[in-house]
Amino acid sequence: MPVSMKHPLRLSNWSVLLLTLVCCSMATAQDKHEFSIKQAVDYANKNSAVVKNALINIQIQQQTNREITAMALPNVTGSIDVTYYPKVPVQSFPNFIAQATYGVLTDEGVKDGNGNPIVAPSDFGFIQAQFGTRYTSSAGVSLSQLLFDGQVFIGLQARKAAISFAEKTAEVTQEMIKANIYKIYYQVIIGRQQMTSIDANIARTEKLLSDTRELFKNGFAEKLDVSKVEVNLANLRTERVRVDNQTQLGLMGLKMLMGMPVKHELILTDTLSEAELKDSILESAFTYSDRKEYQLMELAKRLGEFNVRRYNLSRLPTVALYGTYSKNAQRNEFNFFNFNEKWFSTALVGVKVSVPIFEGFAKQARIKRAQLELQQTENNIDSLRLSIENEVERSRVNMRSALASMDYQQQNMQLALEVYEQTKKKYEQGLGSNLEITNAQTELRIAQNNYYSALYDAIIARVDFLKATGKL
Repeated sequence: MPVSMKHPLRLSNWSVLLLTLVCCSMATAQDKHEFSIKQAVDYANKNSAVVKNALINIQIQQQTNREITAMALPNVTGSIDVTYYPKVPVQSFPNFIAQATYGVLTDEGVKDGNGNPIVAPSDFGFIQAQFGTRYTSSAGVSLSQLLFDGQVFIGLQARKAAISFAEKTAEVTQEMIKANIYKIYYQVIIGRQQMTSIDANIARTEKLLSDTRELFKNGFAEKLDVSKVEVNLANLRTERVRVDNQTQLGLMGLKMLMGMPVKHELILTDTLSEAELKDSILESAFTYSDRKEYQLMELAKRLGEFNVRRYNLSRLPTVALYGTYSKNAQRNEFNFFNFNEKWFSTALVGVKVSVPIFEGFAKQARIKRAQLELQQTENNIDSLRLSIENEVERSRVNMRSALASMDYQQQNMQLALEVYEQTKKKYEQGLGSNLEITNAQTELRIAQNNYYSALYDAIIARVDFLKATGKL
């Protein structure tokens, strides 16, 4: 029995261990992302705080539209009121009692003790008396319905344009994030390609160092030759650390731009080829309306026109229907829940027409301000057209220059590699000097750095051109 009791415990421990390993592997899998450029953009659209806030602005505008719609719907209000008077108000009123009494005496011809007819005084004075009860209560329902208001009418018409403006603003934000993601994504890709070239240079230099040391041992090279190669190797390793650091920082910046936690692992799956950069996008035509910023400005102009119409219609009268139904009660004691006591009903229905007459020229000022703001928007549209034309032509020139530079630097890099290989062979055959191979190695590194710099410039130019033409 004691032995058999150990097996369940042993199985339980193994189960806990396996469960822990499974959970850890699941957590690791969830924190690892392998993204193409399109997947990176999609992730940013869902997780970037800037994009989230832009999408929330659409929801805020939807609620604002609901408020505008509510202004055209019936407004129903219920009310309950209970009032207590510790001292019932005193009111003064003409002494109608004395006036009525004298009137009767005069009409009946009654005489005083001296036998003279009674004559009513010219002023009967006032009587002060408390009127009302200590407790009053009312409960009722009131309804109001706006029948006509020019400003509300325009607000209802502008709802769709306002939603479109919020949606287009979100699209502009998404495009801005997308352009930056493209640039950083391919910056990291180029950094990794550059790391590959540096690793190849390190491997070649390590081989050269090994060969130079052998030549030094055999008396065919000087100690200075060995030291020069060691310096070059140290420089290459330092450069590798620098490029690797820049690549890691770029990856962290990409995660931040996407809204991804820094602790998550991000693997970039796309590759980069020169053929992709040389397609025929430079010959593609563009229209202003392709740019989301231009579409946004057109919507802003439309909203400005609604604003002018709204203030113009504020000169017209407004018409509203209203009605009230209530129950009222007066008590000297708080017994409103005694249903044997009476409640008195009151009901009314009315129409109110409000005619604006003079507001100190405020309406004219609002109309003029809206017109000037609309004029500013139109000027901004004209300026944006010029800016788009300038961006397109400038980005086209930059891209042509970047592609040409990339081709030149690619050819230069291949030529520098060939020179290095030939110089290395001469050096190994004892026909060249260490200085020659060191210079060839330095020129190869410079050519490689220039090529990757030109490659990145070509990517930036392509992204800028696509964004300028509205085709990103």
